[in-house]
Amino acid sequence: MSRVPRPPLDGLIDDLYHLEGTPPYARLTLPASPAAFLIVNLGAPFRIRAGTDLEAAEYADGCVVTTPTRAFEFGYPPRTRSVGVHFKPWGAAPFLPMPAAELCDRPVTLEQVWGRPAVAELRDRLATAGSPYEMLTLLEEELTRRLCETAGLGLVRHTSGVIAATGGAVAIDDLRGSAGVSSTHLAQRFKELVGVTPKRLARSYRFAATVFSINPAEPVDWSGLAGGAGYFDQAHFGHEFRAFTGLTPTRYVEVRRRFLREHPGHVLDGWPLPGD
Repeated sequence: MSRVPRPPLDGLIDDLYHLEGTPPYARLTLPASPAAFLIVNLGAPFRIRAGTDLEAAEYADGCVVTTPTRAFEFGYPPRTRSVGVHFKPWGAAPFLPMPAAELCDRPVTLEQVWGRPAVAELRDRLATAGSPYEMLTLLEEELTRRLCETAGLGLVRHTSGVIAATGGAVAIDDLRGSAGVSSTHLAQRFKELVGVTPKRLARSYRFAATVFSINPAEPVDWSGLAGGAGYFDQAHFGHEFRAFTGLTPTRYVEVRRRFLREHPGHVLDGWPLPGD
């Protein structure tokens, strides 16, 4: 179950969601995407192996991570129960006590962000809620209460909106010029509020748009796909693909096809990816 929150949170959050039951796979890979997320865990601990980490870390209360630049691997217990937030790229900043760049590719526990007493109270209230709808309402109320004024948010939100609307196909110098700020100032604001620079965010949008255009049920013209997305050559596209998904392009399609066969019509098809 998921829903879009009410204003003003809708300008920061894509959706709030409830997840409960048996995951289709014990391991799922979350490709890098132009979004931050927060999870409040109410079941057994889950594990995350982030970026280039060799070992997975355990998360009992939940986690927060800003716009990732590399794939994350999630290890789920046999049954999982959680609520969470899919933020817009700039959306997590008003709820964080630290710069977003500190959490980029570095998941932290929810307690490290909001403190143990507050998180314990929130988890208790969520765990005793009568329905998924009530759980999401409680989460929305908590986020509304924590919403803070954030310097530079208007600039970053507008610029990010242009990047999103163009699918990342925009000259960053043009954005800087139209905003009337220096490249250094724009990059600093983005790292503080998004976690990455405008150029890196544009790469994420471009890659996500390219991947979502792939139909795994049909043959893929990799050369044409790379060229149409503006990559210099297929080798450059392949390198980006591995960095963002942890898989080669052909392996990605194989995994997608397997998931389609085993779970036709499943909501998770395409993003994230099942583990091997």
